[in-house]
Amino acid sequence: MRSLLARSTVVASLLLVAACGNTVDSGSDSSGSVPSMPTEIPAADGPVVGLGMVLDGSADGKTGFCLGPVAESYPPQCNGMPLDGWNWADHQGDYDDGNGTKFGSFAITGTFDGTTLTAQSAVSGALYDPMPWPEPTSGAAADHSQADLEAIAEELTALPGALTTMPGDNLVVLDVIYDDGTIQDWVDAKYGDGLVFVHSALAPADG
Repeated sequence: MRSLLARSTVVASLLLVAACGNTVDSGSDSSGSVPSMPTEIPAADGPVVGLGMVLDGSADGKTGFCLGPVAESYPPQCNGMPLDGWNWADHQGDYDDGNGTKFGSFAITGTFDGTTLTAQSAVSGALYDPMPWPEPTSGAAADHSQADLEAIAEELTALPGALTTMPGDNLVVLDVIYDDGTIQDWVDAKYGDGLVFVHSALAPADG
C-alpha cells in the first residue's frame, strides 16, 4: 500500500510539472519574453502606391498625403504624411480649391523611406482601380472576449504608422501606413497567429 501511494504521488507530481511546463502565453515566444512594440514605420525597398487625400497644410503646414480618416469639412482636414515631388500644376482639373486650400483624392506611386512619400506619378482617385485585398478573417486558436479585442485595438493605436484599429469577430483589423511584413510578424508574436490582421495602405506598386 505504501509503495502504491508513493508511486501515485510521484506520478501526480510529474503530471503537474508537465502541465506547468506546457503552459505558454499565446503572446510570448518560447523563451517567455514578449516582443517590444516597433518604434518606427518600416521603409519600402521598392516603389509603392497608395490611395489617399493630398491636402495643403496637412503635414506640418506643408502639402501632405492623408491615408487615414479625413474630416468631412470644407476644406477637409486630416493629418498627412510628408509628400515630396508634388506639384499641383501637374494635376489641373483633378483637385478642388476651398478657401485657398487645395485638396484632392489621388493614387500616388513613389518611394517611401519610412517617413516621407516621394511622388513619381499620380492619377485621380476617381480613375484608380486598386487591387482587392484579402477579406480579414480570424485564424486565432482561441476565442477572445469583446473586451479583450477592444483592449488590443486600443493598445495598437500607439503603434507608429497606425491609422485605424477595429475589433471584429475574434479579430482586430489594423490599418497602417506601410508594412513590409515586420508589423504582421510582431502582432503574431505578441498576440498569437491570426488574431490581428494588418492592412498596409501603401502597397507594392508592382502588385
